[in-house]
Amino acid sequence: MARGEDSIRTGDDTSPVPPGIPSWSTVPNSRAPAGSGAGAAAAGSGEPDDVPVPDAVPAEELVVIAARILGTAGTPEPTAHAVAVSLVESDLVGHDSHGVRRLVPYVDAVQAGMIDPTVEPVLRHRHRATAVVDGRGGFGQLAARLAVDEARRLSGEYGVGVVTIGNCNHIGRLGEYVQLLAETETVGLAFCNINSTVAPYGGRERRLGTNPLAWAAPRATDNPPVVLDFATSAIAEGKLALSMARRERVGTGLLVDVDGHDSTDPGDFYHGGALLPFGQHKGYGLSVLIEIVGGLLSGAGVSSLPGYDNTNGTVLIAIDIGTFLPVSEFRARSEEFCRLLADTAPAVDNDPGPDGVLVPGEKEARTRAARIRDGITLAPTTWRELTALPGGPAPAGPTGTPEPPPSVETPLSPPPRSRADDAAPSSEENPDDTAGGPPAPA
Repeated sequence: MARGEDSIRTGDDTSPVPPGIPSWSTVPNSRAPAGSGAGAAAAGSGEPDDVPVPDAVPAEELVVIAARILGTAGTPEPTAHAVAVSLVESDLVGHDSHGVRRLVPYVDAVQAGMIDPTVEPVLRHRHRATAVVDGRGGFGQLAARLAVDEARRLSGEYGVGVVTIGNCNHIGRLGEYVQLLAETETVGLAFCNINSTVAPYGGRERRLGTNPLAWAAPRATDNPPVVLDFATSAIAEGKLALSMARRERVGTGLLVDVDGHDSTDPGDFYHGGALLPFGQHKGYGLSVLIEIVGGLLSGAGVSSLPGYDNTNGTVLIAIDIGTFLPVSEFRARSEEFCRLLADTAPAVDNDPGPDGVLVPGEKEARTRAARIRDGITLAPTTWRELTALPGGPAPAGPTGTPEPPPSVETPLSPPPRSRADDAAPSSEENPDDTAGGPPAPA
């Protein structure tokens, strides 16, 4: 039976985590034994609550902090910076579940040998409008960026480019990559399968990943693209982890406990329960197709079957707009439609709030502008975990701001590359067949 509303499982629950659950990715903040360091914060048993927490951290400083933590863990500077920028971008747009809070499990995975921080992804194969990226067991963000560049190049040549990514660790926020495509006059689509944490519709056992899906398309040049990015589960695991860290309950219909009862306690998931698909059979159906297409085409495998390599099996598709109609016409009609949506009269019983009806991606764009201006407010648990990591920030000073890191130039959004910058590799297959170490779960 599910426990009563007066009891919430937090990290201090000593119940064993069922075997087969990848601890670094699905159990939040499992970095060290209880009573010391960042892992104690996760466990809720040893983290000092009196560590000063800054009111907000400038994005550029947070990039430096994140890169320094990764560098201390053995990551070369260019890779550390690229991963740090990706994580901070997630925080900037309000997707904190995929932001710098991921540094704890990333460092765990490096120390456990599940991520090789020294390798770079390679193109293994290309055939006409398709290509295969091998992440080589390194950071997934690098593999995803390589896939974006190749998909863009292929779409310019063939009208469409389809790139799969295998042997790849957590790639971060999927919407980041389709937005990069939409910023260069292409339509982007991406989906990936992830280790099993979701029950099928009507079931209670883990058979599917949260299996996210993302789309992006351009608007007028002075507006950010339309970006849709969501998990096919009713809640992303990272958001569930945040709720657990904050000792907050979640809504109904999001998860079941190990016995199959509905639950609002995030801890039930981390003790054998399962997430539920969004929209019942609709999210379930999408997840099944992502599992089959993303998992099999990428080579990662189906997450609940033998042979799954515990990585992000990703498919990225770029569609060249100019192949089908003038880009200016596409942008104009897309913008016209978005403005029509924004002008929709609000519902009476489902008031959208002072911002009115928003287009997908608009909330993230507004959040990003505000956080660039005002800084990023991190959850207290996240800041305390960062200070406990080697290379982490010094505690906040008496003014409530962190001790400043060394000043370096840290562009958060490198300018999009034009197709003229994308030179095709000289051979159809990359000769480098060196494996990059064991992969890590998503």
